[in-house]
Amino acid sequence: MTLLTELPIQRLQFYLTAPYPCSYLPDRLARSQVATPVALIDTPVFSELARQGFRRSGHYVYRPRCDTCAACHPVRVRVADFVPRRSQRRCLKRNDDLEVVLRPLEFDETHYALYRRYQATRHSGGGMDTDDREQYRTFLLTSGVDSVLAEFSLDGRVVMVGLFDRLLDGLSAVYAFFDPELATRSLGVYNVLTLVGLARDMGLPYVYLGYWIKESAKMAYKSDYRPLEIFRYGIWKPFTDTEPA
Repeated sequence: MTLLTELPIQRLQFYLTAPYPCSYLPDRLARSQVATPVALIDTPVFSELARQGFRRSGHYVYRPRCDTCAACHPVRVRVADFVPRRSQRRCLKRNDDLEVVLRPLEFDETHYALYRRYQATRHSGGGMDTDDREQYRTFLLTSGVDSVLAEFSLDGRVVMVGLFDRLLDGLSAVYAFFDPELATRSLGVYNVLTLVGLARDMGLPYVYLGYWIKESAKMAYKSDYRPLEIFRYGIWKPFTDTEPA
């Protein structure tokens, strides 16, 4: 284990996981660097970790540390300068009939049913489509930082739920799931645009979107939110269309 001395809590340590199949690129093995102990990772500490490229899933705080691959690059939207593209403006207009309510991390049977329906339709066979209530709680409702559920409703019916973290310098998108029958609304896009709007209202400079992976169709979309910054070689810099994989 190694000590991350720039963190305010000197006892925070890391370990490397064993190799496991990559979720994003076929025929590759991944490894993660995991921050421990979780009891020390509160909002200020996780805010610093996010600036160093870490992400959170439940209490699991990690960043990629693969042996032969460096395809995962953290990206964040620069909120003050963000201007939606034409397609994003259409998405905003298409969904202006949705009501958004911010809720605490509490189990809701309606949310869970929507989650199961989303996983069964969009990620069938991926393992998460069989998550029981306890697995759902562990994945989405377990957090040691300031986390919030954004509930999106249409005519009183919940159609999307987005989970995000409130950091010291921005909002961090964690996960979102939505009614698969409303695919034409581009609800995933609307969730990100909503976070950008919330961050602007809160006076926060960034929305952290996780990892951009050029070779992965389901992760490359993040370059649509400009201006974007990318974390490479220990610094944040402006994202350009010439970014290497």
